[in-house]
Amino acid sequence: MAVNLSKGFLLVLVVLFAYLSLMLASPFLQYILGAILVAYLLFPVQKRLEQRVSPPIAAFTLVVLAVAVVIVPLIGIVAVVASDARRLIENVNAESFQTAELERIIEEQTGMSVDITSTLADSAQGIGGIALEQSTAWFSALTHSLVGLGLAIFLLYYLLKDGSELLAWIRKMTPLPDDAQDDFYQELDAVMWAVLAGHVLIAIIQGGIAGLGLFATGVPNAAFWTVVMIILSLIPLIGSFMVWGPAVLYLFLTDEPLLAAALFAYSMIVVGLSDDYLRPILVDRYADLNPAVIILGVLGGVYAFGVMGLFYGPVVLGALIATLDVMKDHYNGLEDISGMQ
Repeated sequence: MAVNLSKGFLLVLVVLFAYLSLMLASPFLQYILGAILVAYLLFPVQKRLEQRVSPPIAAFTLVVLAVAVVIVPLIGIVAVVASDARRLIENVNAESFQTAELERIIEEQTGMSVDITSTLADSAQGIGGIALEQSTAWFSALTHSLVGLGLAIFLLYYLLKDGSELLAWIRKMTPLPDDAQDDFYQELDAVMWAVLAGHVLIAIIQGGIAGLGLFATGVPNAAFWTVVMIILSLIPLIGSFMVWGPAVLYLFLTDEPLLAAALFAYSMIVVGLSDDYLRPILVDRYADLNPAVIILGVLGGVYAFGVMGLFYGPVVLGALIATLDVMKDHYNGLEDISGMQ
């Protein structure tokens, strides 16, 4: 009786402190998940560097490299995209969007008279008023972002430096035999690379290639729309067409039929072929994920984890599939082992 009471007390303590720890981590969950993702990508390089230098030096070198190659360019991209988005809101006028022509077409097709210019102008003024009112909240969000970014950098350093010890501790605390753990981690690793290489990397390349077409044909705010295409490319069956398609229409309505035809041909051929060539090279090397898993993972992941859900949503569903595969292969063996004990 006393033994069971002690075990129950320990379980209550574990649940309590796990809940409190989750509360501590939840305000910075996006940055923690981001640090884990970058650490996963850089860990193989960390192991190679440790053959030549000490783990702290290797980890510090990779953190500096990550800041220089990932974080600084990302901040620059965010600044350019934010500037494009601001101009997109501020420069709403009839000439840039050919609203008069659109109003005429709508009236001819539907018989309804609309004033798009006034509507857009009112919307822009409303957004400007909201932005002014929310300036304090934006400052608070900026402070939070800076703190979270600093936390992510420190966390990345220690994940790289102590990653081997952390993995050994996880294996030790996991109540599964070594062969089952080996299979599970191999399946999970394959899922991670399937998402990152066969899903995220292809989306970035496709969105970037499509964005070059927007820049070349002079579509306004091309940087902003390129980022939108990258995000849309993460969702199968939707992709970058949701942006370059309207961009072709925009060029046509602004009396640029040659540019519209060029953008259409470029997007259909170059962007389309990039998927046909890249996906067999990248996806076939790793575990393939059903498009339904990716769609559910991306959309549900955004609601569950925020922006990082674009990456972790499909991973979670893939991890469930990997767990079921391991259970199918080892479940009976686990029963035999428990029976022998």
